Order: sequence, then structure tokens, then C-alpha cells
Amino acid sequence: MPERHHRVRTWPGRFGGRSVAATAGSPVDPGATSRKPIIGLCGGIGAGKSHVAAMLAELGCRVIDSDQLSQAILSRPEVLAELVAWWGPDVRRADGTPDRRRIGEIVFADGAQKRRLESLLYPLIARERAAIIADEQTNSAVKAIVIDSPLLFESNLDRSCDVVVFVDAEASRRRERLRVNRGWTDAEVERRERWQLSADEKRRRADFVVDNNGSPGAVRPQLADILEEIVRRIQRRA
Repeated sequence: MPERHHRVRTWPGRFGGRSVAATAGSPVDPGATSRKPIIGLCGGIGAGKSHVAAMLAELGCRVIDSDQLSQAILSRPEVLAELVAWWGPDVRRADGTPDRRRIGEIVFADGAQKRRLESLLYPLIARERAAIIADEQTNSAVKAIVIDSPLLFESNLDRSCDVVVFVDAEASRRRERLRVNRGWTDAEVERRERWQLSADEKRRRADFVVDNNGSPGAVRPQLADILEEIVRRIQRRA
């Protein structure tokens, strides 16, 4: 897929020099300006998004990992106690930590329970994310801030970004990675994918696409070019 990573789309609210309030779904704050680009990172399940995020960190970005934030908040005693009250003691391991596998079984089998969990976690995650962004905006060592989220569009986090980068990989390659790295069957992948936008739709909405079908060494030059272009555009509009 030659030069694919140079494809750019401009969407309302992006590349316009505006920063959006950090809570998912919040309206634009017309008085807020972003000093550093905020990049949304998304991809299909198993596309290698974490690998791309690590490379962006090496290139000088501050990566905010939404999964890590979620895990940390899920482990808070008051949050875990709420989950036990909802779903019983099985969601807590013997060592007192949350049983993420059991929680996943509950929420991916029942949309109402999934929304219930999101309504508890999302505001807490948003506050943590906003605090990190505010701190990093004054960090001269940081080129850009990356929001790494599996549900970037679904939770309206793309509205908080200047630009969105999509990590692309063929479905067969993604499923093989998930089988090897996580032990997931095709049925498990399909069950989780039902709760996300399709990879095609995410790709369509993105501003840049990174081709992750080849060797790891082929990704870094793409990212370096994309990051340079994003920083240049945001600085030009500052």
C-alpha cells in the first residue's frame, strides 16, 4: 500500500487550532487553544496499536494509554466495591484485585451492563486524562500528546483530538496476533468486535493511516513522517 500513510482528511474541529474539553462527548470550548497537538490513536483489535504507541513515545510523544487508566481506576477499592455490589464476589480475585476476565464476560454479554460500567469508569478516566494533558502541555520535552484508546470514536474521544491516526492491519493478520498473544478464538474476537465500529469505518474517519501489515521496521518511518506533518500543521495554525 504505497504512500498510504500520507493520506489526510480534515474533519470539523480538527487541525483548526482548537482543543476540546477532555470529557467524552463534551462540546468544543472556543476559548481553549492547544499548544501541543493531541493525537487520537485507534485501530482494529489486534492491529498492533500498542506497538505503534510505543514508537510514538520513542519519537517524543506522551502517550496516554486508556486501557492502563481503566485498569488503575478499576483497582480502586471504592470502584471494585461497587462492582462487587453489582455482580457479586466473582469479579474480585482472592488477592483483592479485579478479575478483568470475569468482568469482560459480564459486560461483553450484556449491553446494559457494559453501559453501566462505562457510566462509572468514563468520568473518572476523563478526569485523570485531563490532568495528564494539562501537565504535559507545559513539558518542553514532549512533541505531542497521544490518546491511545480502543474506543476512540465510540466514546467520542476523537472530539478531544486535533487529528486521528488509524493503525491498519489485515483481518487475518490481526486474528493470528490475537490467537498467539492472547489466546483468543475467532469467536471471542467477533464477540468483542461487535461492540466497536468496524475497522473500515475507523479507517474512513481517520486523518492518517499507518500500514502495519509489514515488518516492525517499516512502521517507524511512517510515524516519523506523520508526526512531523502533524506538528508542522498545528504550529502553523497556532
